[in-house]
Amino acid sequence: MVFSGHQERYITLAKPRLRIIPFGGTGEIGKNMTLLEYGNSIIVVDCGVMFPEETMPGIDLVIPDVTYLLDKKKKVKAFFITHGHEDHIGALPYILPLFDVPVYSTALTIGLITVKLRERRLLDSSDLRTITHGQRIEAGPFNVEFFSVAHSVPDASGLAIRTPVGTVVHTGDFKIDLTPVESKPTDMGALARLGTEGVQVLLADSTGVERPGYTPSESTVGPAFDEIMRNSPGRVIVATFASLISRIQQVINKSAKYDRKVAVVGRSMIQNVNMALDLGYLHDPGDTIQPWEKIMNLAPNKLTIMTTGAQGEPTSALSRMANRDHRQITIRTGDTVVLSATPIPGNEELVSRNIDNLFRLGANVIYGADAKVHVSGHPGREELKMLLSVTRPKFLVPVHGEVRHLILHGRMAETLGIPADHILIPENGRVMEFSPDSARFVGHVPASNVFVDGLGVGNIGDVVLRDRVHLSQDGVVIAVITLNRRTGKPVNRPDIVSRGFVDDVDDPIIEGGRDLLYRSLQHTHANTSAEPVYVQNKARDILQKHFFTKTKRRPMVLSVVVEV
Repeated sequence: MVFSGHQERYITLAKPRLRIIPFGGTGEIGKNMTLLEYGNSIIVVDCGVMFPEETMPGIDLVIPDVTYLLDKKKKVKAFFITHGHEDHIGALPYILPLFDVPVYSTALTIGLITVKLRERRLLDSSDLRTITHGQRIEAGPFNVEFFSVAHSVPDASGLAIRTPVGTVVHTGDFKIDLTPVESKPTDMGALARLGTEGVQVLLADSTGVERPGYTPSESTVGPAFDEIMRNSPGRVIVATFASLISRIQQVINKSAKYDRKVAVVGRSMIQNVNMALDLGYLHDPGDTIQPWEKIMNLAPNKLTIMTTGAQGEPTSALSRMANRDHRQITIRTGDTVVLSATPIPGNEELVSRNIDNLFRLGANVIYGADAKVHVSGHPGREELKMLLSVTRPKFLVPVHGEVRHLILHGRMAETLGIPADHILIPENGRVMEFSPDSARFVGHVPASNVFVDGLGVGNIGDVVLRDRVHLSQDGVVIAVITLNRRTGKPVNRPDIVSRGFVDDVDDPIIEGGRDLLYRSLQHTHANTSAEPVYVQNKARDILQKHFFTKTKRRPMVLSVVVEV
């Protein structure tokens, strides 16, 4: 295998050259975005977000850095979206307005994108184009064909991208599910045809490579929901992704079977359900879906609630219920809460906290692999082996996974006969260059994280995050120093305020800091002490040293100088 940090060993041939650059989704779960560049043309595959990690306090979302694309804006021909999950479409409202290009995808995916763009009042200025599986789109020298893949959302697609260098197959997120729910199976015929024609580069989903065998079908979730609806004495509250239309359909079907009405709660889920009903991707047997206000007084065993919050998002409907903060729904004894999702890496603590709070309120919480209320949408090892055997790629680029997933995928491919030097382990921003007979890494472009904080996009940098982490760990101390403008000496002992460091303003550590700072400033030479910036820096240094000596902690120290 060839790693992005190692020197290349390839013999470079003359043009043509195809450049493939991931901007997200390699070495991480989420933020999927990849560009293909040939000559004066660029196409973009997916445009997703990533949920913030614990080291990103206050951050709402993480999106790809498109600085490289902005410098080549005229070359960008189109965005091609594989499916409608947040980690593949969530960044479009932030990035698409920067480019006057069309977005191509299938009907449900375009519907999910429409919901997001309408929410931010960007729909009228966006060029969204619906395609069908098997259709081909010309974009500069690229010919892009969509083919169906099974995933945990209907209308998911893989892409066959024909280029002057050869065919690139991008699987998107997929699994080989022969009995999907309200969706098409993965088109193995199309993959076999592409393998016969010749696949130059395969970019393949790596998330499930650690899992042996095959991923269970989405249809296997149905029996678990059937049992829950049949045996639960009270309300059933099901939390899942707002875009997981096939799971929502199963909950509706089982609720209808046991004469339960379904209320949809959570803004994003309401929007997606209404959109999917309008497009015919969701079906409502017997008017099962009803507004909460209309059915809230039904007997508990006649009620199902579909809601957001399976990932523990603090502002989601389920989190508000778990914290007794939801304005309409209060968790009570006898409720059954089903978490129909696997926590995304980094969200485990939030999910666990919600589970504890729900149990504390008297609910029966059903979660985890043993409950069989969720199956992955990604392929296990045997499915990845089948993909490689059918497509027979010349070069393999594992994508969509953390570092271990990518490397394990590459090792597995070696056991199937793909030469080690034909497997490139990518890295966000690392440029891969392909000719008909070679592949190599040729440099790096900007591909850092861009943080979304409220309405701010990109104005939160590493320094701000570092300060936030510092504040969360050691607290802050603010010293207010009043100086005589003429002499530059302190008028009285400084005022010191502590937040997140010690509880009491009269704590001996704080009092000692006041005395030490007052004495030090009294003995400062008058000519230098008159400069407020000098006093601020000196005060900070004195207090930082004092607090560390006394506590072995380093609170953030801020000093304010007032001249009188």
